[in-house]
Amino acid sequence: MSSSPLLTIGTRGSPLAMAQTRAVAAALAEAAPELAAPDAIAISVIKTTGDAILDRPLAEAGGKGLFTKEIDEAMLDRRIDIAVHSMKDVPTWLPDGIDLPCMLPREDPRDAFLCPYAASFTALPAGAVVGTASLRRGAFVLARRPDLKVETFRGNVQSRLAKLEAGVVDATLLALAGLKRLGLAGRAAGVLSIEEMLPAVAQGAIGVTCRADDARVLDWLARINHPETVVAVRCERAFLRVLDGSCRTPIGGLAQIGAGGRVEFLGRLARTDGSAVFEARRAGGAAEAEAIGADAGAEVKAASCAC
Repeated sequence: MSSSPLLTIGTRGSPLAMAQTRAVAAALAEAAPELAAPDAIAISVIKTTGDAILDRPLAEAGGKGLFTKEIDEAMLDRRIDIAVHSMKDVPTWLPDGIDLPCMLPREDPRDAFLCPYAASFTALPAGAVVGTASLRRGAFVLARRPDLKVETFRGNVQSRLAKLEAGVVDATLLALAGLKRLGLAGRAAGVLSIEEMLPAVAQGAIGVTCRADDARVLDWLARINHPETVVAVRCERAFLRVLDGSCRTPIGGLAQIGAGGRVEFLGRLARTDGSAVFEARRAGGAAEAEAIGADAGAEVKAASCAC
């Protein structure tokens, strides 16, 4: 009889989620010899509510937690030991008993522009339809190009690419990090600058959660954690938390780590129709990262409430 795995990883079943989970498993196997043994790591695919809802925007169905709820339940029930998440999908508040002790090195956080006939976002003709499931992308598109139309565009990366090729929309935007992890970066017509399209909070970062009292797993995860990514994401999530951000709110935020660990943060909040955008910039040391993000959030919140 085969022995039970030492570690069971929970994940969504999309090709991107599986690619990210395999990256975590490979990093763990390299960092901990016992996890490199055959069958030491098992992967459990868990279908989430967010995966099942494809006919309407997530903002109408409940927001970010739709991609984590069932996975969190499996962890607390001890059916899995860790879970791999795209950090942009993780709510700012975690359930009691679950910790977020590990993030892998962040991939490029920018958004990619995909279109069969235009080489750039600015080259789209007036009236072109941009498909996106993200309120952030939709609002920021309209803020820069109010002459364009935005339509809801759900599905995994592959299904969105298929819809684009079928002419359902003229263009779409996807996270460059996801395209790279799937080997599809060559499908992008271009990459949008940070100023053009500020990324979602924590975009490009992979996070790993576990039970807060699982010392064995916490030790393994500490070996693959990337501190700089943690600092940046904590700053961005602090910004989001102050704004009570969810899939219902068009919010972008990016913290970049410079020389000596200095944190440079840019955050934005937009009205859903793109008619107004509120922005804050902050900088400081790594130890101040969360305070920087929270302070920027307070500024943006005050500015938006004053209008």
